[in-house]
Amino acid sequence: ASSYRKTFALIFTVNLAVFVSLVAKAPNGRPNQRDIGTAASANLLAAILFRQENFLNVIYEIVSSAPHSWPIRIRKRLAKVFHYGGVHSGCGVAAVVWYIMYTVESTILLVEDKNIHGDILANMVCSWVLVTMFFVILAGAHPWFRRNYHDYFEAFHRFAGWTALLTFWIHNVFSAAITGRENGESTGLALIKSPSFWTILISTFCTLLSWSRLRLRKVYPEKLSEHATRLHFRYAGMPSFYGVKLSDKPLLEWHAFATIPDVDETTGKTTGFSVVVSNAGDWTSKQINAAGERKLWIRGNPLHGLLYTSRLFKNIVLVATGSGIGPCLSLMHANVTPTRVYWSTRDPAKVYGEGVVRAVKKADPNAVIWNTSTQGRGTIVQSVYELVKESNAEAVFVISNPKVTDLVVFGMQSRGVPAYGAIFDS
Repeated sequence: ASSYRKTFALIFTVNLAVFVSLVAKAPNGRPNQRDIGTAASANLLAAILFRQENFLNVIYEIVSSAPHSWPIRIRKRLAKVFHYGGVHSGCGVAAVVWYIMYTVESTILLVEDKNIHGDILANMVCSWVLVTMFFVILAGAHPWFRRNYHDYFEAFHRFAGWTALLTFWIHNVFSAAITGRENGESTGLALIKSPSFWTILISTFCTLLSWSRLRLRKVYPEKLSEHATRLHFRYAGMPSFYGVKLSDKPLLEWHAFATIPDVDETTGKTTGFSVVVSNAGDWTSKQINAAGERKLWIRGNPLHGLLYTSRLFKNIVLVATGSGIGPCLSLMHANVTPTRVYWSTRDPAKVYGEGVVRAVKKADPNAVIWNTSTQGRGTIVQSVYELVKESNAEAVFVISNPKVTDLVVFGMQSRGVPAYGAIFDS
């Protein structure tokens, strides 16, 4: 019963209510095909909006602006905004269900028409192409497939999505032609009067907006160890609490990283930003071992993440393991929320460098830096809870692998402490 699943369930409940309403109004119990198409395109628009960086940043800004004077019971729920992926997936699946109904109606209409009108045949063909693309996207987005074949998931989502978007435009034209013929008006007028035209127009704009910001940027690597590197970018400054997507194959794979403002220690001026990359696969290993200056692609607008909602609380405990300290450095640099830090990693100075260790101690002089190489694994839940009691923290934020994240979040929530950790779709 996570917030992600609750949101997904709410989306489906709303869509079910709309379906029941359309069935109740239909004289023969079969909803109007145009109403079904509008419902499908509206859900598709919502699914795309909740992946558009500018839109999501606005949502984060609105939610995180709640004052500390508001009751904690309200603020701790607002902090769950990072579960917005439930809207994306819920609306996406609902759009597929609606569009299956639309395609069935299109097929029935073709049979009843006895293939007299070519626009009806074309509309049905487009509908089946769309349904096929949607099923490819859904199959690739299944959590098991996404975890085990992430590059294929990205390819399915991207290319099937682009194919669906193009087909949707063609489908809208033929659908408008049918409507225009039935109502005695031009195809253009019927198209402009169709809600689906406007929803797909906005959806297309959102997609183009993100890809129009595709840029090849120079990277200045700072190898920290055989396990980690820090990639510096100097083309622009970056405020705290943002993340960027990086790639060397922009059509095939993208990797999201939280940014850290780079500040000149002598002048105090921001000279750019950096990201910490640890060895977690082929792509990250290649970045660590490539020592020279090079270029990487950056796409879309920088996006707020989970830690941005820490501003909702008067003080927090920040938990990180290994390279999870990277995203936390941005929060520490912002210095807007009093923070106690618990960082568990092996040989912190050796693996991540003295600069990272100094940044942690600057944010919290009494930070608990647990060296697993010399101290073992430790009892992370108990240690974090002691920090919460000691600092009277209102919430705990954890950046770690899924196993530790679930352990800490459950351990804190079972003790009555609001806790938040990144999910697979946040």
